[in-house]
Amino acid sequence: MPRRKTSLKSNRVNKRKHTRNTKVKVQLKKAIKKFQELLAKKDSAEAKAFISKVFSQLDKAAKKNIIHRGTANRKKSRLMHRLSNPA
Repeated sequence: MPRRKTSLKSNRVNKRKHTRNTKVKVQLKKAIKKFQELLAKKDSAEAKAFISKVFSQLDKAAKKNIIHRGTANRKKSRLMHRLSNPA
């Protein structure tokens, strides 16, 4: 257990950031999974409408440094590739 006030405050701040980050990551994973389910159902029209929401969530997470911006760009690229080239 830390003794200094700054360490105590740091722990509180880290806890708040951790809860925010995990919440955003869970929402992001759910959105990506929903998009992949739409692709699996061959519902390309709805998938095209939903991909903008997924891209928005990825960009916001990257802007807040929850995920790296390169990771966000890679995920967007792979999702777009799956949309344009259904297997």
